[in-house]
Amino acid sequence: MKRKNAVTVLSRNHPEDTLTTLYTPWGEQIRNEKNPPVWQEYPRPQLRRQEYHTLNGTWRCLFTQTERTPGLRLETAEEILVPFSPEAPLSGVNRQLLPGEFLWYERGISFSREELEKKASGMRCILHFGAVDQEALVYADGEKIAAHTGGYLPFSAELTQFVSNQELLLQVCVRDDSDASCRARGKQTLKRGGMFYTAQSGIWQSVWYEWVPENHITGLRITPCPDTGQVTVEISSPRPFTAITCTVQKPDRSFDSDVWNPSLSPAPAGRTRDSRNLTGVSVTMESSQAGKITLTLPEDDLRLWTPDEPWLYGFTLTADEDTVQSYFAMRSFGVEPDEHGMLRFCLNHRPFFLHGVLDQGYWPDGLMTAPSDEAFLYDIRLAKSMGFNMLRKHVKIEPLRWYYHCDRLGMIVWQDMVNGGSCYHLSLVCYLPTLFPRLFTHTKDRRYRLFSRADEAERAAWEQECLDTVDHLCNVPSLAVWVPFNEGWGQFDAARIAKLIRKKDPTRPVDHASGWFDQKGGDFRSIHNYFRPLKVKPDGKRAFVISEYGGFACHIPGHSSTDRIYGYRTYATPGELSAAYRELMEKHLFPLEKAGLSGAVYTQLSDVEEEVNGLVTYDRRVIKLVLPHPDDPSASG
Repeated sequence: MKRKNAVTVLSRNHPEDTLTTLYTPWGEQIRNEKNPPVWQEYPRPQLRRQEYHTLNGTWRCLFTQTERTPGLRLETAEEILVPFSPEAPLSGVNRQLLPGEFLWYERGISFSREELEKKASGMRCILHFGAVDQEALVYADGEKIAAHTGGYLPFSAELTQFVSNQELLLQVCVRDDSDASCRARGKQTLKRGGMFYTAQSGIWQSVWYEWVPENHITGLRITPCPDTGQVTVEISSPRPFTAITCTVQKPDRSFDSDVWNPSLSPAPAGRTRDSRNLTGVSVTMESSQAGKITLTLPEDDLRLWTPDEPWLYGFTLTADEDTVQSYFAMRSFGVEPDEHGMLRFCLNHRPFFLHGVLDQGYWPDGLMTAPSDEAFLYDIRLAKSMGFNMLRKHVKIEPLRWYYHCDRLGMIVWQDMVNGGSCYHLSLVCYLPTLFPRLFTHTKDRRYRLFSRADEAERAAWEQECLDTVDHLCNVPSLAVWVPFNEGWGQFDAARIAKLIRKKDPTRPVDHASGWFDQKGGDFRSIHNYFRPLKVKPDGKRAFVISEYGGFACHIPGHSSTDRIYGYRTYATPGELSAAYRELMEKHLFPLEKAGLSGAVYTQLSDVEEEVNGLVTYDRRVIKLVLPHPDDPSASG
């Protein structure tokens, strides 16, 4: 078997390269349609209303050098396909937004007679943005209605006062300094290369609006407790509700929003709506009380969520005049001692080995925006078909539909926070620790300048965004672990941050410093190991995980963005890579479970630009990992 260490391991920036444009099968379909319907699905599966209006599709856009006052329609504008960033081929723009520039979006909204009647009846029109990278100002008919900073979290604005029988002019002004600033950016860089990728900007998740009652549900916090068979639902709203009705369905393993559409009519108090329902509960709240209900599930209908049996309970929640659909799962995550006293990751109080793969969430035609919902499904199902039960979502927050598919397909998620900070000293925080990890075992992350975190205000901003991320994703049943920092990229006060996260969400463990700058906090001793024999070194206080390893590279001509190869070991063919992968798993990784290994994350699911260490090519057209069929007598195990 021919194998060699990749010679480009220590390289980083290659902005001079022209990347070959690749299209996934789903992006190819969009490219070939004149007015393609993109991302029409409701974006929030756990806070879903019956009616909504997507604004995804063709907008107008204009790059400017000044933040001019909006008003008249954009002149000399070109078309852009939202929600794809201008840097993404699917946007049709193919231009990078640079620091100091502004990108203006514009489109009109016409309202129907029914919508005008809704306004007249006192309903409110709420505009939603899934994510806009990185700073956004939103205008309606020239009046500013929202301002938001942070490229990965949603925000909303009210349109009600602008609704009329005349077309509303919606404009969004975007600025994005990417890695030229200290804001959270993940793997984006203006000078792409190596393990850092093309920066993208602007609107990159769905835009939509919906009509809601004047007092409506703005958020839910769902807390299951399998030990007691109870689930608590806390309801956020502008004012307390008078009455709340919750109707819960029996658990379903084929949960799918495309077919899951229960009637939105509220159930009478104390009665079930149909044979699938467990209970219908009406709760009258005093005006001074917050909306909070606790449901007890009948023992005969209690099903625990696992990757093999991803049971989900759908429920319909009616609060006065507002009605939403949602779902939850009964499961628990934690770090607990096994029968021998060894600390391990546990699912539902039982040791569970996490066989994970690193998922960057990048696409050649959409960059951070997947071309379609089907593309999300493909990646998750591909990982499951390869035997993985966990995806580590790497320094990126996906649209909520990605997490929904993980919930219903049975894929555990380790969620990284999005890293920020000033320009990284990669030799000190990445390359040298990779080769000589012991030299950096005792480095303290209070040395803010070393970790590119000298700016106190930016540290505070990241800390708030971290906690906002916990709020945003806390209801996701498949999300098992929070990972605030990776490899020292903008790391600071990791042990303290782990405590903050645990206080915010006591139901999930925390991997406080994935890599090598261990501050002795969190619930895991978490190391990256690409060049040395895999070993387990528990500290007796935390579970032990290898949170990155592997990185086997295999370049597939015609399916790669560039001829450069970034990886840790290179193989000439998928067959050679597959043989090396099987040997790594069977001889070196899986035997470590008995020694105390709780989980491991292979690098990585797909190629991204010159990083060709994926198990599938960047365009998702060639699967490089070939595993023996379970019926093959030559298959080991």
